[in-house]
Amino acid sequence: MSSRKKENGRRGAAAAGPTQRQLRVGEELRHALVEILRDNHARDPDLQRVNVTVTEVRVSPDLANATAFVMPLGGEQGAETVAALNRAAPFFRTQIAHAVQLRHAPRISFLLDASFNYAARIEGLLRAPEIQRDLAPDSDP
Repeated sequence: MSSRKKENGRRGAAAAGPTQRQLRVGEELRHALVEILRDNHARDPDLQRVNVTVTEVRVSPDLANATAFVMPLGGEQGAETVAALNRAAPFFRTQIAHAVQLRHAPRISFLLDASFNYAARIEGLLRAPEIQRDLAPDSDP
């Protein structure tokens, strides 16, 4: 009975979102990636001339895989930068293994962070004349 109860408890927790450990490890990985990218250790010429912001790192429940969401400064050449980062992923994994205290360094993949585009789209919608008209206070009593 207790093993079934534990199994149901785990299933419910996984559906609720990442665990505290996943969040903590993701944040440690994000800080490590920022340091590595800031120090510009990558030998790929496509990475040496671009500044990259690491907005979030999501870690799998078993901590074996991590997805880093990145955005190049100014949002230019996003696809090329992500491709270069994914080519250099084994290098980043090695660097992270030295920087973070984990039993096994996770495999890292990079994705372009779409949240900036989404925020810009929402802002554009809020600035639309039709929406501004609806948001303006009525002057009539």
